[in-house]
Amino acid sequence: MLLTSISFAQDKIWTLEQCVDHALENNITILQAENSLLSSEQDIISAKGNFLPAVSSNISGGASLGNIEVFPGEFRDREFYSTSVGIGFSQSVFNGFRNINLLNQSKLSLERNQFELEKLKDDISLNVANTYLNVLFNKENLELAKLQVEFSEFQVDQVKTLVEAGSEPNSTLIETQATYSRDIQNLTIAENNHDLALLTLAQLLQLPYENFDVEVIEIDTPSANLMYDDITPILNYAMQNRNEIKVAERDIELAKLGTKISKSAYLPNVSMGYGFNASANFSNLTEDDQFLDQLNDNKGHSINMNVSIPIFNRNQTKAQVKKSKIQEETTNLALDQVKINLESTIQRAFTDAKAALKAFEAAQLSLKSQELAFSNSQERFSLGALNSFDLEQSRIRLLNALSSSINAKYDFIFKTKVLDYYLGKR
Repeated sequence: MLLTSISFAQDKIWTLEQCVDHALENNITILQAENSLLSSEQDIISAKGNFLPAVSSNISGGASLGNIEVFPGEFRDREFYSTSVGIGFSQSVFNGFRNINLLNQSKLSLERNQFELEKLKDDISLNVANTYLNVLFNKENLELAKLQVEFSEFQVDQVKTLVEAGSEPNSTLIETQATYSRDIQNLTIAENNHDLALLTLAQLLQLPYENFDVEVIEIDTPSANLMYDDITPILNYAMQNRNEIKVAERDIELAKLGTKISKSAYLPNVSMGYGFNASANFSNLTEDDQFLDQLNDNKGHSINMNVSIPIFNRNQTKAQVKKSKIQEETTNLALDQVKINLESTIQRAFTDAKAALKAFEAAQLSLKSQELAFSNSQERFSLGALNSFDLEQSRIRLLNALSSSINAKYDFIFKTKVLDYYLGKR
């Protein structure tokens, strides 16, 4: 059953949704980020624990064996045993609001790491989608190459018939066979590019490459309706909702809390404690009370309060507060830089998408023109009004137009998807 399951997992056709889901569930970087979240949750538990009293207990025992001088000049063998037990509680009453700020810092750090994880998931999803589209692009090119080989093979058979009938010279057959060989070579290149694209996607998903394949999505011919008219809504949404902005904003808040924590060292530290202790002793030279009676007789309680007022600690606190304020300024600058980078990236993506739309529209017009031209060339060739060389040149122009059209289509689709990505669309 296990072998059957593994075979099915390798042979099945993967959809785009399955590829994205698999990447989000198994990507090592994402798993590491999720572990960071688990660690942040433990930091919160630890910070909450600072508000609870610390409890400790102790038990000790000792023994003394040997001769001692009981009276002047009189020595005896003595065995002395001692036991002590105790329990203590200590509680911080005030430490400059340090515990509160540490708890807020741990909660904010968890929130920040969650945004970091979401950003990572978005980036990986876009990367998987781009790689998947590249596979589809190479699949379409591969199908085009196969069609051209079939057409060239048909042309060879047709010209061979004409040569045998004496309507065409043998040189025409040689040229047609050369074209057929070149198309087979192009098919080999297309197959290799297709395999490399599949390999790249399989490696990205950390899946075995053998028998790996993806579902072919019927992509409609894109139109200008996919293109955004205005970049402003994209920028506004991104500045308010993008995870990299939220991460940078949380970094600023964390830096401010760091300053508060540093300043807490200027304030007094108040703590209190309680202790209970009992002891018992035994010696072979005296008549000792029973163990429990001694513990009861020698028990004691202690209560203490400690107030520590900082006066001078060799400028350590002052330097730490100054460093924390510098960190605040650094995080503010980092937020400004993130916003600049994000705006620049979106502007570039918007410009690229507009250029891709123009390139696609131009490629479509060129393709229609070349299809008409090649159809006309075939008719003229059949009537003997066009030689094989000119027919081949017309076919090459059509092939180039088809290839450019496929490339422009996928280029435009991907670049509009990038804009969708920054607008929060999946």
